Amino acid sequence: MVRNISLAAITFLSVITINAQRNRSTQLERPKLVVGLVVDQMRWDYLYRYYDKFGNDGFKRLMNTGYSLNNVHINYVPTVTALGHTSIYTGSVPAIHGIAGNDWTDKETGKNVYCTADENVQPVGTTNKKVGSHSPKNLWSTTVTDELRLATNFQGKVIGVSLKDRASILPAGHTPTGAFWFDDSSGNFITSTWYMNDLPQWLKSFNAQDLPDKLVANGWNTMLPISQYTESSPDNSPWEGLLGSAKTPTFPYNNLAADYSARKDNIRYTPFGNTLTLKLAAASVEGEKLGGDNITDFLAVNLASTDYAGHKFGPNSIEVQDVYLRLDKDLAEFFNYLDSKVGKGQYTVFLSADHGGAHSVGFLKEHKLPTGFFGEGMEQAIGQKLKDKFGVDKLINGVDNYQIYFDRKLLKEHDIELDDVVEFTVHELEKDPTVLYAVPVTKVQEATIPEPIKQRIINGINRQRSGDIQLISHDSMLPPYAKTGTTHSVWNSYDSHVPLLFMGWGINHGESNKPYNMTDIAPTVSALLKIQFPSGSIGNPIDEALVK
Repeated sequence: MVRNISLAAITFLSVITINAQRNRSTQLERPKLVVGLVVDQMRWDYLYRYYDKFGNDGFKRLMNTGYSLNNVHINYVPTVTALGHTSIYTGSVPAIHGIAGNDWTDKETGKNVYCTADENVQPVGTTNKKVGSHSPKNLWSTTVTDELRLATNFQGKVIGVSLKDRASILPAGHTPTGAFWFDDSSGNFITSTWYMNDLPQWLKSFNAQDLPDKLVANGWNTMLPISQYTESSPDNSPWEGLLGSAKTPTFPYNNLAADYSARKDNIRYTPFGNTLTLKLAAASVEGEKLGGDNITDFLAVNLASTDYAGHKFGPNSIEVQDVYLRLDKDLAEFFNYLDSKVGKGQYTVFLSADHGGAHSVGFLKEHKLPTGFFGEGMEQAIGQKLKDKFGVDKLINGVDNYQIYFDRKLLKEHDIELDDVVEFTVHELEKDPTVLYAVPVTKVQEATIPEPIKQRIINGINRQRSGDIQLISHDSMLPPYAKTGTTHSVWNSYDSHVPLLFMGWGINHGESNKPYNMTDIAPTVSALLKIQFPSGSIGNPIDEALVK
């Protein structure tokens, strides 16, 4: 009798267990919130260069509790902001997703095209049409944020925030709840009628706080004693640019408040631009109730001041180091906020970068490393040779993204074959000692160029929007406009090697040195969320980062 009762109990418990397992298997589990953090112009090596100065709850929390991918590269050229954000969120490349640069030249009209400019929408929150008339209309592929909206029948909310229009708009996709960017003319965050006809009340309240004025009120000094910035060059290095009314690139920047009052874009070059952006991100979580229910939401955040500071001062400057140390502190506060608001372990974060940045020419020369300026006077010199050869002036319509565009209208008027002009130009460019390769975009496959450069050119050339010749410079050669500070755009590791860290719900703990591409990020997030990959995706999920 006892034995029968025991068997019955075991059978009963087994049924309960099986039913529980069935119930778990029929319930789709997802994080409450996904937060994408893209740190503008962040080289991968910054994680370790500044490691000893970071606190425990910002970058180190991502590295020490999440999953670190140490060998992630951008698999196209040019490596610029609009392409980076688009490729992260589409899992695709310019050849497919259509964003061919921050700007490009329209081949038929010869006019410059800005990646998110849209004259058919109106600004919201400002009267400045140039600043506010923007949308994702030029983006051809869907984003992982679009796919989340589709997968949840538009119940999952998506918000994009950045100082930059393009870095808010392109990650947020075509159908977000909202995308917001900074207006230098007013000091407020704004949007366009693509998204809404009036700013939400929470954003009006945020703007009304005048946080930018408060953040810059006390100027900018180093967070630590300046003697501790041993990872950087001495203050006032000759290759640094000037901020605002400062006469030298040195701390403290006591005139910052007055400089911001005169020109509000000055906040972009300081750590306070990142602080402002993360405060807006937190306000959007509160205002839109992101992560407030069991339907996954998505917050796409670009931290742009790292890029502005990098361009202004160069990677080896104390200013750039201080921007990262302060960002580390801001990230710690933001993660702690998410822990309390959404719940620790209830949200997933990834952090990456849209591109890296080269060392300054002056810094490299100082340390006897190869460098120089690429293509100085090139357009004028080649233009004259083209005139001498074909008898027509101004055949070059523009040079964007290390690509040369020819004026198709002039070619047609003078019955000149494009192929003849391209062939002649390539022959002349190959005489330039700063040019490593000059490649007709229609003949990349047959060009004698080593991998991965060849594939990156193929991935980066958009048939309808890119130029006619792709230029590849020698290593560490910067364009002439970067006399101080730095820039980016090329295939080399300093521009293409970016960090990738995952943390939180559904993420393993560990690290990997296996090679991955930027285009693997969106498929990984899609796999985590069990949603369709973006329409143009060419990447693959990074399985080792995900809990099985």
